[in-house]
Amino acid sequence: MEFSITPIGIIQTPFDNLKGMPIQPSGAAKVMETIVMEKEYEQGLNDLDGFSHIILLYHFHESKGYNLMVKPFLDDHKRGLFSTRAPRRPNPIGLSIVRLIKREGNRLTIKGIDVLNGTPLIDIKPYVPGFDTKEVTSIGWLEKSYEKAVSIKSDDRFI
Repeated sequence: MEFSITPIGIIQTPFDNLKGMPIQPSGAAKVMETIVMEKEYEQGLNDLDGFSHIILLYHFHESKGYNLMVKPFLDDHKRGLFSTRAPRRPNPIGLSIVRLIKREGNRLTIKGIDVLNGTPLIDIKPYVPGFDTKEVTSIGWLEKSYEKAVSIKSDDRFI
């Protein structure tokens, strides 16, 4: 089965190159940037400004191909692709939870985004702790290294 997805907007960031950018939103906690929605979707932003955080789904538009075993940024061993957040995937879709600062017409100011400038936005959903927060009992191989995501920057392994 094939289907198509049409971007609803563009995420603007200071990151024009994959090399050296944050690898997770936690590493971009102070980055304040903008989403510019297509005008035809502006009405869909009504009432969103009542939420402090939103979930962004986006297309890794610079991602080409994929491998089922990858060496992630936070480990020295190859891991199964689906146990990582590597951008090179069969369906290159990313997800970030960001702070919504304000809405002005078809523009959203957000904080904590770690994507390339010009990333196509697929969807926005409100983050609701009562819906989205789960009691986590294990985080697999990331248990030993997840805290490093705040300081580790991207290199050329997924370019």
